[in-house]
Amino acid sequence: MQRPEPLSDVVLIVDDVPENLSILHTLLDESGYTVLVATDGISALDRVQLLPPDLILLDAIMPGLDGFETCQRLKDNIDTRGIPVIFMTGLTETEHILRGFQAGGIDYITKPIRPAEVVARIASHLRHSQRMAQTHEVMDAIGQAVVAVDLQGDILWLTPLAQTWLRASLDAEGHLPAAVRHWLTANVECEDAKPFDFSVSNPPVVFSRLRRGMQGETLLLLQRKTARTPEPAALMQAFKLTPREADVLHWAMLGKTNRDIADILGMSPRTVNKHLEHVFEKLGVETRTAAARIALNC
Repeated sequence: MQRPEPLSDVVLIVDDVPENLSILHTLLDESGYTVLVATDGISALDRVQLLPPDLILLDAIMPGLDGFETCQRLKDNIDTRGIPVIFMTGLTETEHILRGFQAGGIDYITKPIRPAEVVARIASHLRHSQRMAQTHEVMDAIGQAVVAVDLQGDILWLTPLAQTWLRASLDAEGHLPAAVRHWLTANVECEDAKPFDFSVSNPPVVFSRLRRGMQGETLLLLQRKTARTPEPAALMQAFKLTPREADVLHWAMLGKTNRDIADILGMSPRTVNKHLEHVFEKLGVETRTAAARIALNC
């Protein structure tokens, strides 16, 4: 049997039936892959953290944490969501097949397995995954921070540079901040949407929409924001503002309305107005324009 290139691809097999593990392990080992095994969902998740595989063959039905939930947890983790998952199942009902794809699987194999088909599918998906990884590496090497999202705004993949810039801003499940998702939803049909200034990230960045990807995903370009206005920390120090007051003043200086600021900072427009009143009092002014003029000299 022809050995795949390169020979270092790692495949994790997850199945609770020893006989299945033995057959697949022998098949993939003889095909030149490095093979890891796990007998349940929990141990599979632990093994992935220790050594991320290039592809996972995942049994759909297992005691405890089944394959569907295991896959969902992999896709909810920004560090593992890019690993392709092929489901193995004896279930051919449409609902189970759809459930596998909804959980994040890219393909499925029905049992009893056909060796030639398994090897061919693995090789095909690995080639595609490697091309994607190479593309991400090239974009990262030339300083491009790019994020790919689906129609709901969930991250499908992102370059290493984008991951570095956004890691502190993502929620526990690896989702984009609410303000960015709101901007995406509001401009879902607008290919030339105005860039979104997300200065609360570290470093501050600006999101711009690129063309759609080959799989229909939306590509977002991140660029570090050129600081032309004082950052909140400087405003706090200069005018003895609270952190929230400084954030509100910063965004007001950038021309954002109270509703825009509320969406960005996750508060109500009324709360934004309250913070602005306190800012005006501390700066000794009565209008946003006057406050911005003083703050620009910070």
